[in-house]
Amino acid sequence: MRWATHGKPSEANAHPHLDCTGNLALVHNGIIENFSALRNDLLASGHELRSDTDTEVLVHLIEDEISQGLGLAEALSAVLGRVTGAFALAVVHSSDPDLVVAARRVSPLVLGRNGDVSMVASDIPALLGHAKEFFVLDDDQLALVRPGALEVRNLDGSPVPLRPRAVEWDLEAAERSGYPDFMSKEIHEQPQALADTLAGRLAEEGSLRLDEDRLSDEDLRSVDKVFVVACGSSLHAGLVAKHAIEHWARLPVEIDFASEFRYRDPVLDGRTLVVAISQSGETIDTLQAARSAARQRARVLTVTNVVDSSMARESDAVLYTRAGPEIGVAATKTHLTQIVALDVLALYLAQVRGLFYSNELSLLLDGLRSLPSLVEETIERSGEVQATAERCAEAGSFFFIGRHVGYPVALEGALKLKEISYLHAEGYPAGELKHGPIALVQEGSVVVAVATRTPLWEKVASNIAEVSARGARVVVVANEGDTETAALADDVLWVPKAPSPLFAPVLDVVPLQLLAYHLARLRGNDVDRPRNLAKTVTVE
Repeated sequence: MRWATHGKPSEANAHPHLDCTGNLALVHNGIIENFSALRNDLLASGHELRSDTDTEVLVHLIEDEISQGLGLAEALSAVLGRVTGAFALAVVHSSDPDLVVAARRVSPLVLGRNGDVSMVASDIPALLGHAKEFFVLDDDQLALVRPGALEVRNLDGSPVPLRPRAVEWDLEAAERSGYPDFMSKEIHEQPQALADTLAGRLAEEGSLRLDEDRLSDEDLRSVDKVFVVACGSSLHAGLVAKHAIEHWARLPVEIDFASEFRYRDPVLDGRTLVVAISQSGETIDTLQAARSAARQRARVLTVTNVVDSSMARESDAVLYTRAGPEIGVAATKTHLTQIVALDVLALYLAQVRGLFYSNELSLLLDGLRSLPSLVEETIERSGEVQATAERCAEAGSFFFIGRHVGYPVALEGALKLKEISYLHAEGYPAGELKHGPIALVQEGSVVVAVATRTPLWEKVASNIAEVSARGARVVVVANEGDTETAALADDVLWVPKAPSPLFAPVLDVVPLQLLAYHLARLRGNDVDRPRNLAKTVTVE
């Protein structure tokens, strides 16, 4: 059963939902925005609705159409013409139990087939190990799914040819492989994920290959402004990219929450590059932001982990992160590979704009190549991070601070801790402490400071002294051997020195992933399935 978007988590609000006759059953992912008006109409016409959900109106609307003599697929088509919102749904009728009719608008829906078995799911990992062929529905298409048979139609009934999608992931990649949970497995997979993301993209002359590219170097040279739109961990990767693109490519960059971007009437044109970041390529807010940008003639480049996702298909260019399937809800390897992919993009923009000196780019690319092994070194210190977590286990409030590229790392560290440990955690630019947040710092608080030797280290050191004087327990992320930084703290999370300050977030975020992981485990939480969260957000 799936808990409802509308209404409290309860058995009555859980899927599937039935019609008045009990012959129809429907499951739904998404939101029906005009459900209130539809619900009132249904109640006025005598329907009995048993839940508080938006979903239930769908099954009763289909019931009405079937009572007028339409078949299941035709009834669903008629109903979808009346509803607004984002959805992926599947419906069955007792009169034809071998038939499942599925449809989507905005929210993802995947079909699978293996011999005489056909399947419907929200994403590819759910079908790994079961399906041999994979197919993706586009908006406002219906699938008629029978044992071993798949048929796709448009809402008007016209046929749509089936085109198999390439899926490189396998079942082994989606299994725990001896780890206690997916999150720890995926943290340990980060060095290989980084290596895979960089593979083939860093030629000696510094070339970059975009996986699906309809943007020429001349197109990119004409760009005079960059917008980065994303949500959650992807947004934090975008904040790192802002520093990288502005520093190397000398282009102004704006960062936007994807959920806010299209509602504030941003100024875009054909010289604007919109970089849309989404692990799944189906994040509803980011997908809609990218579509809005395209309507204003901006060029859209998607950074995603899923081949042939909605955003990948609809963008002018795609940069895949090649992290493999990530099952844990809290992003780890997808976040790290996003940062590296965006660093590569920033370097490429600088290259096509002719902004590097003779061997400058080669040195930076060498630095990128070293990151997988440096991340591996960092993960090997997991036991030390666990010991720090045990010393902080009784704290009820955590503050993460950083400056420059350390600020996005602080935000990501706080987010990870909130997501899986359910502890209060906030991320701040360290310089903002005196503008309000320091009032919350007291005896028993934990302040985690990103204090590696990046720009503004001296200022971060001063901020650490401020919170230490107010009784906080201080945990610092510091470069190996930096005794000066270690002397400021109660606990140290050691990381290797990054080959460039702009690469430091790739290393600095890893111990914060581990800190959140160990604190969550100490509290007995399910780190893979944190409460109230979903892997892909498909509802605005």
